[in-house]
Amino acid sequence: MAEPLKKFSTQANPELLNELKEIAQKEGKQFQLLVNEAFQDLIDKKKNLKPRKHVMTAFEKSLEEFDFLYENLAK
Repeated sequence: MAEPLKKFSTQANPELLNELKEIAQKEGKQFQLLVNEAFQDLIDKKKNLKPRKHVMTAFEKSLEEFDFLYENLAK
């Protein structure tokens, strides 16, 4: 069972806050869900636990497309 959400208070750059609210609206998600997602992304980035999904997708696509080149460059 997930822990209940905990309220907190902070301040944010108004432009960043507005952009996050726009993303939430466009994606049909609750604002707090995106805040939690942003927190998790930052924690993962700082702890370097896992690469970001879009980075790995680009890497895999690059391997598929340029594998022959990488193999030749490695020689």
